[in-house]
Amino acid sequence: MTTHSKSGRPLRTLCAGALATAVLLTTAACSAFPADSAAEHSSAASSSSAGFPVTITHAYGKTVIRSKPHRIATVGWGSFDNVIALGVVPVSIEKSTYGKTVDGGYLPWTKAALDRMGVAKADLPQLHDESDGIDVEAIAASRPDLIIGLQSGMTKEQYATLSAIAPTIAYQKVAWGDPWRSMVATTAKALGEVQRGARLIRTLERRLHDEAAQYPKVSGTSAAVMYFDSSTLSRFSIYTTTDVRPQFLNDLGFTTPASIRRLSSGTTSFYADVSSENADEYNDVDVIVTYGTPGLLDAMRKDPLLSKIPAVRRGSVVVIDSTSELANALDPSALSIPATTAQYMKLLGQAAARAK
Repeated sequence: MTTHSKSGRPLRTLCAGALATAVLLTTAACSAFPADSAAEHSSAASSSSAGFPVTITHAYGKTVIRSKPHRIATVGWGSFDNVIALGVVPVSIEKSTYGKTVDGGYLPWTKAALDRMGVAKADLPQLHDESDGIDVEAIAASRPDLIIGLQSGMTKEQYATLSAIAPTIAYQKVAWGDPWRSMVATTAKALGEVQRGARLIRTLERRLHDEAAQYPKVSGTSAAVMYFDSSTLSRFSIYTTTDVRPQFLNDLGFTTPASIRRLSSGTTSFYADVSSENADEYNDVDVIVTYGTPGLLDAMRKDPLLSKIPAVRRGSVVVIDSTSELANALDPSALSIPATTAQYMKLLGQAAARAK
């Protein structure tokens, strides 16, 4: 069975043995909104705890944050971007190992935002590697007073371990399924920045609307996010409506095909594997978005089964190069949206035009 990481990279789901070992070993670009200055960050860090305590509800219960947190560690995908967009520099974040990264494991837009905030090299977030499980020891070493793992696959056991270090927020309903608006709003509440979070959401929504409006042919066009591997075209994967990637396509004006809604019904998994023998069941997908390499579409067109999909035949397929910046942007964050939506929307608009 094919498994995928948060941005389509194998491996987003981790083997149970690696997770158990991690727990046992740990017993103890141009922004659409103004960047915070170092002075603003310092002011925020010294503000009072008015409005606290706050309670955050998530998949494993409720977490009470008794006073305004200042040392935030994040687990999983995108949470660090939302913290930074709200003016706080995390002490520890996931090291990015997929797509285009800079300075040893930062996403380009993440590092750009930190630079705009005037964060010195010594004060940059420490990078912890989650390739084989959550590095609890590294997180503990950063001495956090809050751990945020909204867009993650944090297990109940990992939640308990992290909670022994600091108050911890897990994903809210479904692993890897927290929508970007919910993540921003929840993060803002946890940081005592509710109004700022609401303003940020409105700003990002305007950015999405303005970018999508430049491509009117997207309206009424259906789209889905899939995963094809040119070396094993006998099977492919489809990201279900639980996942934030197809949800983001809705934000950009696309509709969800009935075939994808049927596939997603009754499952909480973020993806489903499909045999290419059933490829013709997805004839209602006007535009396909997939991770891959530049030669992938040609290989799909030559495949006797995949070529039955109309979107493949007419070329209304957006192949996201797995080494590019966009490879990390299909599941959006508060920083990736202003940095990459114009580029993504251009590719989607071109594909939508071919689908008409």
